[in-house]
Amino acid sequence: MMNPLNIRTIFWITIISGGIAGSLYIDYNILHIHVNLTWHIILFVIGLILLRIILYIGAHIGGVLREAYKKNKRQKSIPPLVREDVYSCMRHPMHIGLLLLPESIGLMMGSPSFILIIAPIIMVFIIIMIKMVDEKEAEKIFGEEYEKYKKEVPMFSLSPVCLKYFFYKKRG
Repeated sequence: MMNPLNIRTIFWITIISGGIAGSLYIDYNILHIHVNLTWHIILFVIGLILLRIILYIGAHIGGVLREAYKKNKRQKSIPPLVREDVYSCMRHPMHIGLLLLPESIGLMMGSPSFILIIAPIIMVFIIIMIKMVDEKEAEKIFGEEYEKYKKEVPMFSLSPVCLKYFFYKKRG
């Protein structure tokens, strides 16, 4: 049987690939949009900058999770419920990067239909999947502890206080 992580990876690659193919078809065959080279280069650079931010966020959250695993008092097979750092103000900080990834891809492609149509659809789909799959898995693993956490901390927060965790390293 295939690992659930591998299934998700294949699923997301399929969604993004299908979105790319669909948006190119829409841009060239339906909307007849051909972005000029200068505009495409500008969009590509903006997309790369956004991708760099996404990777930075992922690296930061990976570090937070590594520290939590080191401090884990549970069995090594059961992950800890992390509530420090950025997890103190949003439950799914890693998914912020996942939500921004389609926009980054659309910008790098220079595809108006990917940026304005496909990426927002993928983003909504990601939020639905988080709610239906990730939240349910966390409830199953952590039980009442996660239910309490859900009541105290939102799925996402774009408040400056919360976002600062992505860009400032904790001292001490």
